[in-house]
Amino acid sequence: MKDEQNKFYSSISKYYSEIFPYKPMQVNFVKKNIGKLMDKKILDIGCATGELAYKLAVEKALVTGIDLNEDLIVQAKEGAVSQSAGMVIPDFRIGNMLEIVKDFGNENFDAVLCFGNTLVHLLSLNLIRKFTSGVYNVLKPEGIFLLQILNYDFILEEKVEELPLIETENIRFIRKYKLEENNPLIRFKTALEIKKEKQIVSNETSLLALKSSQLYKILEASGFREIKFFSNYKQDAFCGKHLPLIVSCKK
Repeated sequence: MKDEQNKFYSSISKYYSEIFPYKPMQVNFVKKNIGKLMDKKILDIGCATGELAYKLAVEKALVTGIDLNEDLIVQAKEGAVSQSAGMVIPDFRIGNMLEIVKDFGNENFDAVLCFGNTLVHLLSLNLIRKFTSGVYNVLKPEGIFLLQILNYDFILEEKVEELPLIETENIRFIRKYKLEENNPLIRFKTALEIKKEKQIVSNETSLLALKSSQLYKILEASGFREIKFFSNYKQDAFCGKHLPLIVSCKK
């Protein structure tokens, strides 16, 4: 399954930043929960092409970004060189989200971020628990964990089979879900149309339909406290009828 997911991200890596552009509200959300970023050690898990890490580094944060996909990390490193003025260049590296304790040790970071629906690429609740326990261990005392996935309560209840179309001057990105009764895994089907080249890149991978109640119990069991769920990065209430699920919690 890891190879399947890696193939998917390699296939869209050249256009990743256009499909999923940086959102300024993410940095605002991080600052609201962490406070001043200067000299804060932050681990960005699933950093992709690194745009968020760049913006945090401009605020003088000391950022390490990991991603399992080599093509995305290559782009992140290239971008770090071109955008290095006035910041400590983020440390981008290929890394497995399940091996962060081995890679970084205990109590090493002030904050851990995991945005972009990265978490649900782990395809069982046991793997989710292993990951959140790892996050807890690499955080310093009082450290902050910030997470974003999609709201699978809403997706499952409303039987959402297609996510909003992403379209720019250069690409169209179609995203569809195949839902199966009593199956916690969703088949995620995508089609990336590259307009200029008149080319379509199609892929299919699996995601875990992680419910909010399951996530809350796992975070609590891992030792986190002050667990809060939001419907967006503005921290509006989690009310069910929306696609994002944003989480903040503390060690």
